[in-house]
Amino acid sequence: MKIKVSRKEHFNAAHRLHNPAWDEQKNMEVFGKCNNQYYHGHNYELIVEVIGEIDQETGYVIDMKVLSDIIKEHVTDKFDHKNLNLELNEFKNLNPTAENIAVVIWNILRQHIQPSYELKVKLYETERNFVEYPA
Repeated sequence: MKIKVSRKEHFNAAHRLHNPAWDEQKNMEVFGKCNNQYYHGHNYELIVEVIGEIDQETGYVIDMKVLSDIIKEHVTDKFDHKNLNLELNEFKNLNPTAENIAVVIWNILRQHIQPSYELKVKLYETERNFVEYPA
């Protein structure tokens, strides 16, 4: 019997959507105000879902305090109040769209959560715009 447990976290970050292979006009056409050369920010909501069997001894799928600590150490402390384009190596050559941010977060967390668990990341960039990985 598998069950899903979820942990919700929050971080603030700035970014600029920009493709350096394109000229300024094409970047503005595709990304609009999200291409602002001075960047812009979001109050991101992150939901991390872990799916697995309930441990018969603890009654947990995963200890939520442990999950919270993993997210804090490896994601929120790293991403919060940062300019993703300029301060995180993961985005030096990767456009920090919500889609790419979610995949990067998933890849970071996957290294710290047992492979026997399924892992999903849901990232809200705004109240109405969110992505999920894997889909």
